[in-house]
Amino acid sequence: MAVTTCLTWMQEKILQNHFGGKFNLLYKASVHKFSLEHLLQVCSNQGPTVTVIYSKDHVTGAFMQEGYQEGKTSFITLFALQETKILECKMKLCVPSMLFVTWTGWHRQKKYEFGIDLTGRKLHISANTSKELGLLQCESISFEECEVFQCEDILNKRKMEEVTELRESLWSSMRTYKPYGDLVHQIRILLLGPIGAGKSSFVNSVKSVFQGRVVHQALVGSDTTGISQKYRTYSIKDEKDGNSLPFILCDSLGLGEGEEGLCMDDVPQILKGHVSDRYQFNPMKPITPGHDNYVDSPLLKDRIHCAAFVFNVNCIEYLSDEMVAKIRRVRRKLIECGLVHLVLLTHVDSMDLITKDDLIDIYRCPPVKSQLEAVHKALGFPLSDILLVSNYTSEWELDPLKDKLILFALRHMLWAADDFLEDLPLEETREMLLAV
Repeated sequence: MAVTTCLTWMQEKILQNHFGGKFNLLYKASVHKFSLEHLLQVCSNQGPTVTVIYSKDHVTGAFMQEGYQEGKTSFITLFALQETKILECKMKLCVPSMLFVTWTGWHRQKKYEFGIDLTGRKLHISANTSKELGLLQCESISFEECEVFQCEDILNKRKMEEVTELRESLWSSMRTYKPYGDLVHQIRILLLGPIGAGKSSFVNSVKSVFQGRVVHQALVGSDTTGISQKYRTYSIKDEKDGNSLPFILCDSLGLGEGEEGLCMDDVPQILKGHVSDRYQFNPMKPITPGHDNYVDSPLLKDRIHCAAFVFNVNCIEYLSDEMVAKIRRVRRKLIECGLVHLVLLTHVDSMDLITKDDLIDIYRCPPVKSQLEAVHKALGFPLSDILLVSNYTSEWELDPLKDKLILFALRHMLWAADDFLEDLPLEETREMLLAV
């Protein structure tokens, strides 16, 4: 059976962010015995370590940059976890094993600032140290558990190689992708959502992945105003051969409050392929036949084959009732057209306590899971249809972790488009193929 820590996810994340690195549980006293001998057998020469002591009312411990190394002195940082903050004090340079004492040893040498009696399950702390750590000035505290963690850098060479390998696999599958039944040459993916949510940034991010450099073709505005005023269709070119990839990203005016933003009557026109590239949106007036950008008889290739709602993951709870109502109206129009639609949550790397390390397995992080549930509850999207991305907004270089999330989301969009194409009535697909 796997050995698990007593730390909550929040406690572990606070400690990780404070001391750096990812925690790997090496020793748990209730499993490996309350014995210094067993602790040293497991934890020696493991690099930087965090020792955590669990008493009834406190979580305390010590961080050792050099870890447990026989005969080698190290600077030790003592700490106490007080809800969401950490109080700490520095110990004098000493051998890490001197943290561990017996009851008699503690009383013989009052010079100790902090002593762990594993056998007696007692934590001995000097009055001055207790004060610095914000603890009750009790010389001896009973504890229930002791754990030692290795502070490893999760972005080590091996794990980054795995991420890069997955990125390359996803990238290759996008390059060789062919729409279902060869009914169209390129899938059209429509990006919808509130103004400033990150739709144009996602376009730039996808183009960046396939161009091998950070691209800023689609103009990007602020989080509150946005900048896309025209309907734009972006082909994505492969940096290797310069050919267009089998999908097109369609960027629209964002949904706004009141009369601002995308006109609701424009939505079905876009979905059915009546709107051409560079149409200038008018929030007060939808496109009508006779307009220069109106396509009278759109083919299947002109239609939208998949849609994605883009939201800032940090703004879900602030969506107004009016915005939620607009989103539901748009969803009804998508359903009427038989379109599969997904959700993209952007800015996931800017969530509280989320670090770059977390992007490796972001879907398992409790704060992220909470936001997925919030989207599901507020807007009714199935959890399996909610995807996470971290757009390129201020970076100069590409990042395999971001690429992986972007490509993973794109792959799901293409699968959704295939579902739409497969579900088209046979007579409709036959007519479309004859038209081509």
